[in-house]
Amino acid sequence: MSLRPRRLPTALLIDPPATARRRTALLSTALLGLALLAPPAFAQETPAPEAAPQWRHGVSLMGEPKYPADFKHFDYVNPNAPKEGLVRLSASGTFDSLNDIITRGTPAAGLQLIYDTLMAPAGDEVATEYGLLAEAVSYPADFSSVTYRLRPEAKWHDGQPVTPDDVVFSFEALTKNNPRQAYYYSHVKSAEKTGEREVTFTFDQAGNRELPQIVGQMRVLPKHWWTGTDASGKPRDIGQGTLEIPLGSGPYKVKQVSPGRSISFELADDYWGKNLPVNIGTNNFREQRYEYFRDSTVELEAFKGDQYDFNIETSAKDWATAYNFPAVKEGRVVLEEFPVRNSGSMQAFIPNLRRDKFQDQRVRRALNLALDFDGMNRTLFFGQYKRTSSYFQNTELASSELPQGKELEILESVKDKVPPSVFTTPYANPEGWSEGLRRGNLREAAKLLREAGYEVKGGKLLNAKGEPLTIEILLANPAFERVALFYKPSLERLGITLNVRQVDTSQYINRLRARDFDMIISGWGQSLSPGNEQRDFWGSEAADREGSSNYAGIKDPGIDALIEKVIYAKDREELVAATRALDRVLLAHDYVVPTWNYPNVRTARWNRFAHPEKLPDYSFSFPDIWWWDAALAAKTGGAK
Repeated sequence: MSLRPRRLPTALLIDPPATARRRTALLSTALLGLALLAPPAFAQETPAPEAAPQWRHGVSLMGEPKYPADFKHFDYVNPNAPKEGLVRLSASGTFDSLNDIITRGTPAAGLQLIYDTLMAPAGDEVATEYGLLAEAVSYPADFSSVTYRLRPEAKWHDGQPVTPDDVVFSFEALTKNNPRQAYYYSHVKSAEKTGEREVTFTFDQAGNRELPQIVGQMRVLPKHWWTGTDASGKPRDIGQGTLEIPLGSGPYKVKQVSPGRSISFELADDYWGKNLPVNIGTNNFREQRYEYFRDSTVELEAFKGDQYDFNIETSAKDWATAYNFPAVKEGRVVLEEFPVRNSGSMQAFIPNLRRDKFQDQRVRRALNLALDFDGMNRTLFFGQYKRTSSYFQNTELASSELPQGKELEILESVKDKVPPSVFTTPYANPEGWSEGLRRGNLREAAKLLREAGYEVKGGKLLNAKGEPLTIEILLANPAFERVALFYKPSLERLGITLNVRQVDTSQYINRLRARDFDMIISGWGQSLSPGNEQRDFWGSEAADREGSSNYAGIKDPGIDALIEKVIYAKDREELVAATRALDRVLLAHDYVVPTWNYPNVRTARWNRFAHPEKLPDYSFSFPDIWWWDAALAAKTGGAK
């Protein structure tokens, strides 16, 4: 979850799995005893004993985990960080529920703080998880199931133990009440208690190496609380919203709620896991508070007025012009950019391929040619951005030049299903840094539209039926209106009518789910270890499934085949090659009109906080491993 969703880039608006919190926990490496032999049956030969399960203290898609079972704490934390102070964060809009597993209503920010997950990732490793509620994990060589062994000391905040029944209940509640969670865990055939502290998830397929870790990201909920009654004696319903403070097992408890306006969390002194090696140096603030703002302009002014502490700035314009107030000049507010090393993204104008007018690739390419990105970057973004040219931008997973080696082998295996151009022509966005290039792009766009059967009459671009080509861009974020309007003149020169429709967040989400739009400005975030989520992004099945992230409506057998090669890659080399092949084919179809990317996260903070000298490689981890610095706070003044 974003610390500050006010202007989060839409390329990063991906519904995460239930974990949402980087926490890790040490796992035991003790092996269980040998399994019992099956009894002999008449003259049949006695079966060989089953191999004892191999219990692991952590799992990684990149080989072996970095940290051994007996590590003391992560390398990137300060184990002596003080546990004090308040950190104030912001959120946009409002909230009306403290139950965030359901799709109805708007849940409060920060609820992940009160829950633990089975496993959680380390900040200095890629696709590596260590146990949190689970002390050990085991799975067979074919990845057809996974078993988690819970820690005996794991407790809910009311003192009751966390049990396998809680885990099974959580899985059933999540998949029943949340369509995205149901899809995310769709390959789990069953979840059952298989021991006093063990729970086993059986999958509907073998060979999918990512599934054990996907299950490990699941948030665990208290069965006894959700199936009990509230203070008035009314039975609780996990399928409904509620403002009753929920029971958790994590490092924080809900302290105070002002519905729709703010929510605060206080450090749980009796947190069962506070002394785990993986938790040392984390959860350092005595209180975390989220303040809500319904207007982005007011929200930014509130930051300047010291109403909250930490701001992620995603507007190039505001970064260039809005941070010249006195506190910055005096050093009381620190501006700092952190490199993004753990993810890539594609942000774009996304046409809805379910509509006939976008079915022809020549039309889609013409829309790309019409986008004056260089002018947009110069005029709107102060020249800060670069044009996106990959669905995995700024990572080693991005395709480039012509395919070779393993990537070429993979593409050859699906040669009959992919565009021939992937073997001969690298993808390139049109260049428009000069007026001559821009005019040339529009001439090429007009040519493609004529080839697609369109003709300009009376200044309007008409198809063979005499119907004008009109495009409505649907927006929920007012910040993108100026971007959409900048696109409009170029399209109008081609005879295309562009309308911009601004709606509220709820209506936007409903129309997105119902696929009721021509075009949106959105995108997809990517990890360094892509896998099953690719089906949700581009898979044919997802194109017709309400609530999926296949916004464009992509249905292509070549894409489907390459997704499976990504998911079932046997090692890192094969994964990188398969992902590059997938990227190359997605680009070759011109499904979207790529926009911009920026390699850093822009942040502004009131100078009251400290962090370890070396932050983890893949996250700046605010506020997880930062702490309140009393000396800095005294110089900065203001909030306590």
